Amino acid sequence: MDKRLFGTDGIRGIPGKSPLDDKTLERVGMALAEYLRMRGEGARVLIGRDTRESGPHIAERISQGLASAGAEPVSAGVLTTPGVAWLVNREGFAAGVVISASHNPYHDNGVKLISSSGMKFSDAVEAKIESHILSPNGAKPVSVSPRPLDLEGDEALYEDYLAGLRKSVFPGAHLSGMRIVLDCANGAASKLAPQLFRSLGCTVTAMNDTPDGRNINAGCGSLYPETLQKRVVETGAALGVAFDGDADRALFVSASGKLVDGDGVLLAAARYMKSSGLLKGDVIVGTTMANLGLEKALEKSGLSLARTAVGDRYVLEEMRRIKANLGGEQSGHILFLDDATTGDGMLTAVKVASLVSLAGPLDALVADLKIFPQKIVNVKVASKPPLESLPEVHGTLKKAEAALGNSGRVVLRYSGTEPLARVMVEAEKEEDVRLWTDSLATVLRAAIGA
Repeated sequence: MDKRLFGTDGIRGIPGKSPLDDKTLERVGMALAEYLRMRGEGARVLIGRDTRESGPHIAERISQGLASAGAEPVSAGVLTTPGVAWLVNREGFAAGVVISASHNPYHDNGVKLISSSGMKFSDAVEAKIESHILSPNGAKPVSVSPRPLDLEGDEALYEDYLAGLRKSVFPGAHLSGMRIVLDCANGAASKLAPQLFRSLGCTVTAMNDTPDGRNINAGCGSLYPETLQKRVVETGAALGVAFDGDADRALFVSASGKLVDGDGVLLAAARYMKSSGLLKGDVIVGTTMANLGLEKALEKSGLSLARTAVGDRYVLEEMRRIKANLGGEQSGHILFLDDATTGDGMLTAVKVASLVSLAGPLDALVADLKIFPQKIVNVKVASKPPLESLPEVHGTLKKAEAALGNSGRVVLRYSGTEPLARVMVEAEKEEDVRLWTDSLATVLRAAIGA
């Protein structure tokens, strides 16, 4: 069946409105419990959330649904998405639920489901759970009086997660005394990230670490790194880190104030891991959005880039298929598969700080990464028909690809979570980038624009 609730990153919406209305949320809990019962996978489900004001209510509703169908909800309180995934995998939970809309504003929220492996459920499993949510005959309660969820998190769970992150430091790295600036986006990392790096001996300056329910991602974090760039230079820090609201991604700032995205992190990590015998297969996995400059820089080091569709789940699937242990996205979702089952901004920050300790300033580690001019345009759409079914769009795409040849790339895709079509053009010349992004955006708006 075509999924109607789950996008590429779970269920997203506005709290109080479908699909984040109370009835649907309770059915999500019941459907997950029913799926686990049918699979015989146990009953304990860990629920974590970011700092949005709507999070506690959503957690309560899902908890009610889980408990009414015989599962045992356990609250992790405010915790990062990868923190929930790590604990589900390591602490024997049957599943996890994360309440977050990642980098979106506070008035949005979402629900992500995590399997006992610590990874997102497959598309097929999500479709099965969704069928129980939407079916009149599915997701029925077996209990009538579930206990209210204790919304506070367990400090022992937090410490277990932080202990795991401390063990992920690259061998031989010494972070004691390193000056680091952390922009916590007033999100789920606000308490944990400063605590982690102080426990590693770093001198920490924390920014945007006082969430109030409405200031998550508000002019801060990985979407707005400009203030962090200035603060790193002003404080003489060796490194700056910008998280998003649920800390499953991170961007970095070098000592000179230069912004380094996921492509730069993948290049620096891949080279170090190859030189130290830690990289498997001389290949890393990226997406269609990875800059062409990354691919060419990797080739100079005898490494190759395998590309997938956009989305960390697709990166993970390809990594597992080809047995790679490093992959990620330009946006800052990086997967160190020897350490974790999902992208983790705090884990990535520990790895990058380790690289700076072992191999020198971040500026030097990415100095030869030539970033090809790239432009991304978001076009609001009224519908999402197959792009190849739109003659003008398909024809313009073919013209762009022919004109750019091997010196550029075009990616045209729909957002998995919003009513948007994304146009990405990358080329050696800025004028080619402008020409083809404008041309494609224009024909898209004419064909299906909202």
